[in-house]
Amino acid sequence: MDILTLAAAAFALCPSGPRDTCVVDGDTFWLHGEKIRIADINAPETHGAGCPAEHVLGERAASRLAALLNAGQFVLVTQGRAVDRYGRQLRVLTRGGRSLGAQLVEEGLAETWRGRRSDWCTLLASRG
Repeated sequence: MDILTLAAAAFALCPSGPRDTCVVDGDTFWLHGEKIRIADINAPETHGAGCPAEHVLGERAASRLAALLNAGQFVLVTQGRAVDRYGRQLRVLTRGGRSLGAQLVEEGLAETWRGRRSDWCTLLASRG
């Protein structure tokens, strides 16, 4: 298990074009030019969302992730595979020993990663 502690960085939502340090969506962000996927969660899509409800929740998740990342120093932990099939660095993010991904799950902005993506449109429709 690799652990890297980072000083706080300034995260905004990613613009189009080159990316350095920004948030793509609720489970993916760029840090100093490296694309990182939060390994312990799955968040709704903002780009290519399956329905308007997924897009709205995805935007909320992305904004919340930016706020969490901007709240101070956090730790990147490598558990299991270090890189996914898209070349993204797979990391669990923690602060004070608590997973930031788990916090997004508790706030209803993500789900625990179960090895595959869920159909957010179906999940959101079932919530009523």
